[in-house]
Amino acid sequence: MPDTEEAAAILGRARLARSTVEALPVSCRPTDELEAYGVQEALADWLDRAGQGAMAGYKIGCTTPVMQRYMEIDQPAYGRIRTQHVHGSGVVLTRDQFVRPGVECEIAVRLGRPLAPEDAPFDRDGVAERIEACMAAIEVVDDRYRNFRRLGTPTLIADDFFQAACILAEPVMEWRQLDLAAARGETVIDGTQRGEGRGADVMGHPFNAVAWLANALAERGMGLKAGDLVLTGSVVQTQWIDASPSVIRTAIGGLGAVELEFL
Repeated sequence: MPDTEEAAAILGRARLARSTVEALPVSCRPTDELEAYGVQEALADWLDRAGQGAMAGYKIGCTTPVMQRYMEIDQPAYGRIRTQHVHGSGVVLTRDQFVRPGVECEIAVRLGRPLAPEDAPFDRDGVAERIEACMAAIEVVDDRYRNFRRLGTPTLIADDFFQAACILAEPVMEWRQLDLAAARGETVIDGTQRGEGRGADVMGHPFNAVAWLANALAERGMGLKAGDLVLTGSVVQTQWIDASPSVIRTAIGGLGAVELEFL
């Protein structure tokens, strides 16, 4: 087993310094998903001790064909979101807060009731009963790596799978009136559309991704709490923000739009 504390300290210090992550030393490098999520938990504790705020929920990556092809990863992975990195629409961020920021177009959900490990396994219908609100969202991801394709999926998972921030539209409480599978999403940067997708691209339905997450957490004896936020995965390929200022807008049919400006 890798030295999870050593790995967490390396990843945590790099994140706070906004420095590029190289390959972890062999002594602490995770080699599979089980080890990777163990390091991720140790990193969460390290960030707690560093005063980086409370947990807000989870992001799920690689839930859509477009992102699986782009990342060359054929199954989902999750990372953790912290409250200080959750923003409302219209927020202004600066590129120097990140190493190499990118944006993704997502459907987010907020739980009204917990998904506890003792109630697993979960399916789409069981998840739906516990969802309070749905939102259009931008996930800000950060390429903190010298070469993420060579680094390996376990290290990416250990480091919260690129998660850096998220921007949320106003919550929609009447989401049951919507066909989320048919909902169209798009990413627009400086007035130019960069891609579009559908809610069904997310594992057939965004709630299937939430069920996957709840079941994956349950295998580790963990669950989701009432109030937790879940980003279900991007319906548009990641768009890297290499110039500023840039204005990003994502929209999801029935859930509205959300905006972010990078300076």
